[in-house]
Amino acid sequence: MAYDFDLFVIGAGSGGVRAGRFAAGFGARVAVAESRYLGGTCVNVGCVPKKFLVYGANFSDEFEHAKGFGWSLGEPSFDWSTLIANKDREIHRLNDIYRKLLVDSGVTLMEGHAKLRGPHEVEINGQVHTAEHILIATGGWPQVPEFPGREHAITSNEAFFLEKLPKRIVVVGGGYIAVEFASIFNGLGAQTTLMYRRELFLRGFDSSVRTHLHQELTKHGMDVQFNTDIASIEKLADGTLQLGLKDGRTVNTDLVFYATGRRPMLDNLGLETVNVELDDKGFVKVNDDYQTSEPSILALGDVIGRVQLTPVALAEGMAVARRLFKPDEFRPVDYDHIPTAVFSLPNIGTVGLTEEDARQAGFEVRIFESRFRPMKLSLTDDHERTLMKLVVDARTDKVLGCHMVGPDAGEIVQSLAIAVKAGATKRIFDDTIGVHPTAAEEFVTMRTATR
Repeated sequence: MAYDFDLFVIGAGSGGVRAGRFAAGFGARVAVAESRYLGGTCVNVGCVPKKFLVYGANFSDEFEHAKGFGWSLGEPSFDWSTLIANKDREIHRLNDIYRKLLVDSGVTLMEGHAKLRGPHEVEINGQVHTAEHILIATGGWPQVPEFPGREHAITSNEAFFLEKLPKRIVVVGGGYIAVEFASIFNGLGAQTTLMYRRELFLRGFDSSVRTHLHQELTKHGMDVQFNTDIASIEKLADGTLQLGLKDGRTVNTDLVFYATGRRPMLDNLGLETVNVELDDKGFVKVNDDYQTSEPSILALGDVIGRVQLTPVALAEGMAVARRLFKPDEFRPVDYDHIPTAVFSLPNIGTVGLTEEDARQAGFEVRIFESRFRPMKLSLTDDHERTLMKLVVDARTDKVLGCHMVGPDAGEIVQSLAIAVKAGATKRIFDDTIGVHPTAAEEFVTMRTATR
């Protein structure tokens, strides 16, 4: 059968754009459909605008630190609308770049809601197109659990477009999105409370990282409440939100931000017309080649629920494009040793195994851990401390994991990820000469195991 396209991609986020752009570069006839915004979650309501807000929030500390270095400043003031307007302008610029990347690579870009009509058919804007392969790359969507008054809560989607910064904010959740936005709001001057229903946030991260970040957030004036959950939200006559907590307390606030998970975005996608199976959490089930149970239909990125990170979606998109249209260059995605950062204030950077995972996997480990006050803060009244940690296999001396909480943690751990992926030993770390004076040199000067 002759098809209109070799590949039809539904979703112009990181993974979909990468797959479509490179498939077209390999000579395939490609269409990409997008109903919202080019660049997906990351560019529009995720990593990129969030990092701008993190930069903005960090200035409150920078102004205080400047005094210790002889700078005399007037009383600093912050204007939320200026930050949001400048953020919007940059996002629009990035949207145009994504459009140009697709069009210049020979992709047919279709803007509208695409819907499956069969294993090889997609309908968009009232027209049906055929394709040999269809790729679902529709990403995820934040969700708020069911409870009375849930309509008064916002998610990350709305947070980037608030008209003004509320004076009091309650952030609900224990994942990286929750701690990042709590840090942003707190740094920008809002009275911020972070509520999480379990004992300690950031489940899955190294325990030293979790406890250290808790201590630092508290030092920065954030009200962190664990074992706390909301039962109801009531909007009072003056606009105040009254939260009824499950422990019987009531809390008043101006904004409730929920970061309690994301679901796959499969709304009105036409899955009922094809044999695409979902797992028990609603994500699309795929094999190692990203094929669904319908062989002509593939899926990748957040919608398959594996590792929900932008660089992972990019790698998956490249793998799909190569496997289908440039098989001699195909390389499977390696999900081991994926570095990641949490842009809380202070930042987290991590790669490899946590201490807990290493022990559970049967490794006999040596732990090297250092906590210190960054040199930059020596002339200030800020007593924030940095954490650096190495998890080492006691038998082979191989470094299994690197973890950091402190300024520029993501930047530092990105380089360390190369060493961990290459199988570097602690001896290699020890034999590496440090750059002095830097915080990063601590990773190559920790000589004595702490346990």
